[in-house]
Amino acid sequence: MWSGQPHPDEGHPPPLEAVPVPWKSVGPCKSHRESPRGLAETSGGEEGPAAAQLDVLRLRSSSMEIREKGSEFLKEELHKAQKELKLKDEECERLSKVREQLERELEELTASLFEEAHKMVREANMKQAASEKQLKEARGKIDMLQAEVSALKTLVLTSTPASPNRELHPQLLSPTKAGPRKGHLRHKSTGSTLCPAVCPAAGHTLTLDKEGKEVDTTLFAEFQAWRESPTLDKTCPFLERVYREDVGPCLDFTMRELSALVRAAVEDNTLTIEPVASQSLPTVKVATVEFGSTNTCALSGLARACRHRIRLGDSESHYYISPSSRARITAVCNFFTYIRYIQQGLVRQEAEPMFWEITRLRKEMSLAKLGFFPQEA
Repeated sequence: MWSGQPHPDEGHPPPLEAVPVPWKSVGPCKSHRESPRGLAETSGGEEGPAAAQLDVLRLRSSSMEIREKGSEFLKEELHKAQKELKLKDEECERLSKVREQLERELEELTASLFEEAHKMVREANMKQAASEKQLKEARGKIDMLQAEVSALKTLVLTSTPASPNRELHPQLLSPTKAGPRKGHLRHKSTGSTLCPAVCPAAGHTLTLDKEGKEVDTTLFAEFQAWRESPTLDKTCPFLERVYREDVGPCLDFTMRELSALVRAAVEDNTLTIEPVASQSLPTVKVATVEFGSTNTCALSGLARACRHRIRLGDSESHYYISPSSRARITAVCNFFTYIRYIQQGLVRQEAEPMFWEITRLRKEMSLAKLGFFPQEA
């Protein structure tokens, strides 16, 4: 009899209630997912350490990848920085070369300008000397012509129609005396009457103004030794000689205290010379003597017409000086200016022209200390 339910032996699966299912109570659930550690614990006690070691290896590999990427990024940044630094170094080197070239061109231009200016000054001095010589010769010729005119006037005034001067009119002489006297008179008029006025001037024009010069071997050797390493040290043989023979005597004035100050200012290149106006300025006392007047030289103490004054360094005090004192100071300043230019490398000449220029400047100092100075206009 069939009751409506299949028989278990007919191959059908048993009902769900009959299948045994293992179950573990985990308590209150906080999440629907369990951690790998929990899963590892549930999977068995032997698989837990292997999973932890696997996690550690994964963390290490990820950190190594991060380090490698960071290292590559830093290397790229370092390469870029080195490349930029190299470009900047090349730019700095190029600008440095440009600056050196400009400085070299500036030095050459300064030297050429100084040489040109010095040459122009020397040519102007030569032209001035030639003009003065021509003026002197012209004045001599004028004096000669004036003497001739005076002599002719004297002869003409002594000859009148009533009593003619037979020396001016040889035709009035007798035939026996005309011949010899004619020649004699002509010789006399040109040789005796006019010769005192003509001969000196003629002799002067025939005089050749030539100046011989010879290099002093001792002085030239001292100059060459100084030129190899130019210095302003007064103990070197070359400058020691110039100081002893020229600079010292040229700046040795009566007022010793002011002379020492002037010498120090000239050596330091801090001396100022300027012309004075017609109005007198406030007086300046030096060695208990007032030299604020334009009629007294502050260096020599003599009564002279002072058209210039000097100022030492940044001092506001002025000292009036005579033309002779100014010429002595100017000669020394010109010498120091030239040797400073040589020391700075602005004079590019051979040794002998430089030596003769220094000799000329020493000659100016010698003439100035002897009292010779150019007349002021």
